[in-house]
Amino acid sequence: MRSHPLAGPPDGTVPGIGVDTDAYRRVVGRFATGIAVVTTRADGVDHAMTVNSLTSVSLDPLLVLFCAEKVARFHDAVLSSGRWAVSILGEGAETTSRWFASRGRPLDDQLAATPFTRGETTGAAVLGDAIGVLECRTRAVYDGGDHTIVLGDVLSAVGRDGPVLPLLHYGGRYRTLAPEEG
Repeated sequence: MRSHPLAGPPDGTVPGIGVDTDAYRRVVGRFATGIAVVTTRADGVDHAMTVNSLTSVSLDPLLVLFCAEKVARFHDAVLSSGRWAVSILGEGAETTSRWFASRGRPLDDQLAATPFTRGETTGAAVLGDAIGVLECRTRAVYDGGDHTIVLGDVLSAVGRDGPVLPLLHYGGRYRTLAPEEG
């Protein structure tokens, strides 16, 4: 029996033990992901965080998940709020993505330079340059190492009309798709 060319050594070692974190980052960096900003409002204060760990989980019921780093200010805010919005970013929103991914940015008025409205269902900020928006309520949270996996019921879903292209992350860089011809 031939082994897969990317399979680990045939000596019976357990994959994942002693894996170099730089090697891990290079490998998972080959998985292209979309970019979104998750927002919440806790105790009258807006919180936001860029994520690329957004996953559609189920159609019945409608479920989505994202992962929040445990040391981020956003983590405790979204867990205490229990309601959040996901703004899926389009190709022109790299600056927005970078801003909400930057550590230590001021909490007060962090949305001042970003056009937004309030989600009708959650009250969380919905970014103006989003190509799609989900409003959610937390259903469950799970330990995910240095992150928490937040699973949510989708309460509303709205997409921008017309042709839209997503902002992507691949190989440690922001990318976009080429427009379709025809």
